Amino acid sequence: MALFLVQHGRSLPKEKDPDQGLSKEGFAETQTMAALAVENNVQVMRIIHSGKKRALQTAEIFMKVLEPEAGMTKGAGLAPLDDVTQFVSTLNNEENIMVVGHLPFLEKFLSYLVAGSHEMPVIKFQNSSIICLDIDDVAGHWFIRWAVFPRFD
Repeated sequence: MALFLVQHGRSLPKEKDPDQGLSKEGFAETQTMAALAVENNVQVMRIIHSGKKRALQTAEIFMKVLEPEAGMTKGAGLAPLDDVTQFVSTLNNEENIMVVGHLPFLEKFLSYLVAGSHEMPVIKFQNSSIICLDIDDVAGHWFIRWAVFPRFD
């Protein structure tokens, strides 16, 4: 099973959009990252998003190009401050899943899976970045297989 974690694309400030949908840059960077995912044969069974406008829009961009068999759904427990251990219990280790969400949740979730503690930072996300995790079938430990960022900053 591969788990693809994606931080939503850059969003508009609340003053311009109270729901903080994606900005022009957010759409463009996310489309670039989605095209890169297709070029590198990323395959997912389904995409799960938090339900917030910027995560939904990001998930829709990936949905159009990756065409996951099981489609796209809003997932419970993906809000920025939700408890990562609750979402871990929903994972099915038999299918490739893309999770589109927010900080600090994604960084804490990844740290919990890889390091065993959500308090031990492992990697810093960027908007529209994709981080691929995989699980060692023998040992049962999660590890970072690869990461792609839209910018070097």
